[in-house]
Amino acid sequence: MHCEVSGDNIVIMRVTKALISEDNFLYNLRNIREKTGKHRKICIAVKADAYGHGAAALAGRAVETASADYLGVAAVSEGAALREKGLKAPILLFSLASSGETGELFDFDITPFTADISYLNDIAKEAQKRGVRKTVHLKIDTGMRRIGCRPEEAPLIAEFISENKNLKLGGICTHFPVSDTRDREFTENQIALFKNTVDKIREKKIDTGLVHAANSGAILQYPEAWFDMVRPGIILYGSYPDTETEKTFDIKPVMTFESSVLFIKKVKKGDRVSYGLTWEAKEDTFIATIPAGYADGYNRLLSSRGKVEINGSLYPVAGRVCMDQFMVDIGNNSSIKTGDKVILFGGNSAVSGDSVAQLCGTIPYEIYCNINKRVPRIIVQGSL
Repeated sequence: MHCEVSGDNIVIMRVTKALISEDNFLYNLRNIREKTGKHRKICIAVKADAYGHGAAALAGRAVETASADYLGVAAVSEGAALREKGLKAPILLFSLASSGETGELFDFDITPFTADISYLNDIAKEAQKRGVRKTVHLKIDTGMRRIGCRPEEAPLIAEFISENKNLKLGGICTHFPVSDTRDREFTENQIALFKNTVDKIREKKIDTGLVHAANSGAILQYPEAWFDMVRPGIILYGSYPDTETEKTFDIKPVMTFESSVLFIKKVKKGDRVSYGLTWEAKEDTFIATIPAGYADGYNRLLSSRGKVEINGSLYPVAGRVCMDQFMVDIGNNSSIKTGDKVILFGGNSAVSGDSVAQLCGTIPYEIYCNINKRVPRIIVQGSL
């Protein structure tokens, strides 16, 4: 265990940690750049602390290496945190700021998505008060039904922005809900509707700025949706957005979630393990206790279902995952010792974030995002 002392603060490095491969992250980003074209801009989604991977460090490296042009966040506070870490790259706010956060869009130089004139009026008033012109992007709802104006409203709203001396139209965008599946009809209709709407705005002699729509699924499957900029998310972090998504280029996992063997005990045939006593030993065996649990992001749905890797072999979870610990049936393998590394998922292990997600009946996005803040993220060089 590593302990660092900084002033009056003691930081203890837990054996349960998330190793983040900078090389794999940049590898994925380079492949996106090569796939979509060097002339096209990239906005990397670093919302939710870069899907649980550590936004500041990865965003910083992406900007330093000129691999990313924009950073995408979902909350004003996320953008503010990046600015406080010294990042200067343009930041897009994918969601809407609340009425109390309008000033922070200016304080932290965050470019908001907008969808209605009322919201734009609030931004314009703040811009006027500060004596500046605020850049905004107009979000058009072509089928997601989350935020965005209706396509028929978009030309009038774009005109309102272009005619307001305190506002500047920096871009027009939309979002795809099913671009990662095999059913192409809905997304193709969205792309056609979006193109038609952009054309109608341009017919008004309005500069649309950056036109962008492609999330991870569309980057992989819809070149016609790449436009001026793409917005990769989950593929940056080494997972494809859906099991149906066509894997048109290679990506590598960025996170390895690992711990170590804390304790080993022998249990007899018929002994039961963990809360609820739901797991019973079918024969005499050894149980290893791992100091990670659902409070760390090791999902409780992996109880008696998941597997971990120890010294190159897979071992099953025995009983319910506890808040801070869980148990593994290691059989009569006498080579396993306390302190041995345990890979919960990721890296070159046979246990991937994707396979864990499938066992839990969810998506890898949630698996990564749920790794708790008490789990230290450690940026490592080289491929995991």
